Amino acid sequence: MAFSGVLNPSWKKFKIFLAMIKFEHTIFALPFAYIGALLTGKRLPSAHDLFWITVAMVGARTAAMSLNRLIDREIDAKNPRTANRALPQGLLAAREVWVYVFLSCGLLLVAAWQLSPLALKLSPLAVLILWFYSYTKRFTWACHFYLGLTLALAPVGAWVAITNGFALPPVLLGLGVLFWVAGFDIVYACMDYDFDRREGLFSLPARFGIGPALWVARGCHVLAPLFFALTGKLLGLGAFYWTGVAVAVALLFYEHRLVRADDLSRVGIAFFNLNGLLSTGMLVFTLLDILW
Repeated sequence: MAFSGVLNPSWKKFKIFLAMIKFEHTIFALPFAYIGALLTGKRLPSAHDLFWITVAMVGARTAAMSLNRLIDREIDAKNPRTANRALPQGLLAAREVWVYVFLSCGLLLVAAWQLSPLALKLSPLAVLILWFYSYTKRFTWACHFYLGLTLALAPVGAWVAITNGFALPPVLLGLGVLFWVAGFDIVYACMDYDFDRREGLFSLPARFGIGPALWVARGCHVLAPLFFALTGKLLGLGAFYWTGVAVAVALLFYEHRLVRADDLSRVGIAFFNLNGLLSTGMLVFTLLDILW
């Protein structure tokens, strides 16, 4: 009974932490890490590689989101959309979240050590890139593209983890991820237009207005599938992969049909539901292409 009494508060805190970092949003980057792994030899990677790539991705994303919540906690407390997050509400203490940051970074380093020498050497750089993201909206409206860069590391990192080297295909795939993420992050940032302008924060909507920002997002979502297509062309992938690219185009088109400058009520559907379908759909069709 005493053990249960200790466990319950700890488990409750852990669930609050998972909600705070939106663990379910791992669905955006993780499928592209698996795609990068699948494309290294156009075959299924070993169970060892898949396991440690998963561990590395969970560690990297958990560290990145924890850092974001820590660095932005004062901003989040002022923003009505984010004021109910765990740190502004006092549901978690900053020192508790710092523990998760260091544990997650440690997890990433251990996973990189298990994968390849180059992955281990580059892992501190990856941590620095993830750490720096939360500061970008304090000085540049290009913060959306920097966020895209952090997720673009997923397919490139998986390729490096397995091959211990770089190549053009994962870079092209990473550029597709970069523009895909930048586009949907610009759309999402439209919800904070008034707050960002009032607080002097940088975003494309705050700098140029919601209408022009949405056009930039559309441009990003034209470029993203083009880079996905270039990856498939370079590697000589088959019909299933191209079907995945076509589905991605359709989802992105529908996403922009849902969101208008004068109606942002469906941004949540466009942000999570459709983009989650895009990443998992690309993975499923790539897997089918490799198995076929």
